[in-house]
Amino acid sequence: MATGTAETLRMDRKPKLSEPIVSALRHQVVSGDLSPGQKLPTESQLTETFGVSRTVIREAIAKLAADGLVQSRQGAGVFVMEQPTQAFIALGAESGTSISNALNVLEVRMGIEIESAGLAATRRNSAQEAKIQEAFFEFERLLGIGQPTGKTDFAFHRAIAVATNNPFYVEVLDALGTRTIPCDVTSPWGTDSVLTREYQQGLQREHHRIMLAITTGDADGARAGMRAHLSASQQRYRERLDGRYEEYLSMMGQVRASADRAGAK
Repeated sequence: MATGTAETLRMDRKPKLSEPIVSALRHQVVSGDLSPGQKLPTESQLTETFGVSRTVIREAIAKLAADGLVQSRQGAGVFVMEQPTQAFIALGAESGTSISNALNVLEVRMGIEIESAGLAATRRNSAQEAKIQEAFFEFERLLGIGQPTGKTDFAFHRAIAVATNNPFYVEVLDALGTRTIPCDVTSPWGTDSVLTREYQQGLQREHHRIMLAITTGDADGARAGMRAHLSASQQRYRERLDGRYEEYLSMMGQVRASADRAGAK
């Protein structure tokens, strides 16, 4: 009984005022909007931008500094540090369209997101749970009016990472970026076959299973749902590779047949 009460209190914890500021600045750093060596806006500017007190800004900066993202230099300001996530950023920004690269990205995502789904089921608070649901229903709305859903798809996965309350899950996902979402029209792996309504409805069914498990606090179910979701994406890419091979065999058969006819003459 006491354990259940403690879990409820923990899940309903109100996020600190500094948390959205940390998240916003972290996203700018790992996405490259704030580059290594660049100076952050002053405390006064950040206070005005986010509408909070200097104390809250200082708390956010302290958190970013503790995570190794920024460094305060006395008399000079706060500067962005060099990040060890550049390899992830390069992977997410990969301009190639090879399916092998897409499969590599999915493999990395599986290593990160399966566990993040399980952690989100046990650690999320009410506000974080609401963000996951909002992303899910926004995906549904955009799908209903025929608008691109890629960014909302990413928002769904990112909201789950945030709900782990471990900033490094968010950092890695941000570094990979929205272009890793196949149904995003800006993704190098977004094709007519993965931009169809039927394909995206399938994604939503998979998203629903994950969301339901997180909402009910079912960590194992959330992990299983995320594993099934990303595994299904892997399978869809492998089927595309198989399709290309079948096209190749068909083409070679036609070439051989044409050569045989030419030789018969």
